[in-house]
Amino acid sequence: MSPRARTLIQLSVAGALLTVAVAAPPASAGQGRPVPLRIATYNIHAGAGSDGVFDLDRQAAALRALDADVIGLQEVDVHWGARSQGLDVAGELARRLGMRVSFAPIYSLDPVTAGEPRREYGVAVLSRFPVRSAVNHEITRLSTQDENPMPAPAPGFGEVTLKVRGVPVQVFVTHLDYRADPAVRQAQVADTRRIMARERAGLPGVRQFLLGDFNAEPSAPELAPLWKELRDAGAGAADTYPAEDPVKRIDYVAVGEGVRVRDVAVPREPAASDHRPVVAEVSLSRSRSGRD
Repeated sequence: MSPRARTLIQLSVAGALLTVAVAAPPASAGQGRPVPLRIATYNIHAGAGSDGVFDLDRQAAALRALDADVIGLQEVDVHWGARSQGLDVAGELARRLGMRVSFAPIYSLDPVTAGEPRREYGVAVLSRFPVRSAVNHEITRLSTQDENPMPAPAPGFGEVTLKVRGVPVQVFVTHLDYRADPAVRQAQVADTRRIMARERAGLPGVRQFLLGDFNAEPSAPELAPLWKELRDAGAGAADTYPAEDPVKRIDYVAVGEGVRVRDVAVPREPAASDHRPVVAEVSLSRSRSGRD
């Protein structure tokens, strides 16, 4: 073989190797990069706006405008009754938004008429990612359906596990007690921390979120224990309640270890519910240390 032919072959081989290197980066490329996620919470007031009118079109539009990958919902009716036209509000919103849904009832009551669906009310998660598993946990509640309620364990603390571009994520959705006396909220916070710690221990490397209407402002003493493991993504953000002219911030996106908050907003949505939503841009660390 002539020197010229040998040189041409070597150049051809080198060019082919360079093409392969460009077209197929090493398997490790990008594995350490943080994963973006847009996550939101919204108390939807059983489908009714701040004007008291049930309008699912208006509410779906408000949710769509959030452009969130995951949304936690509170005050969700599923065949509850006339106020929400007997609809499965969770399922209907998921259908309109093209998202998956997981519903966790606080109350599940017999229908008024035999053969009809159960009357349910609770919290839900809408997700663009498949739901790998879902649990409806019990926390302390003071029922609004009993004449003489006593604090007792009851369902309605929803959890879903997702896989977000390879990162395991647990999303918890809650609606804490609304009464002025903080005693029940104190118990609910203790239950929440216990459950989240147990779930975190069962899935090493998981990233956790707590979404919801806490019915207390960030400085409330009963919320203080939450901030030992979680961070308030909306610290410094606008107020959320009441929607028409907010005077306090009681709706939260709270994040755990390995989650970096890049931006947070309270959209100016005064009509679709009696609360305003909160939406956060975050990134999920892939490393076990939780660092980006």
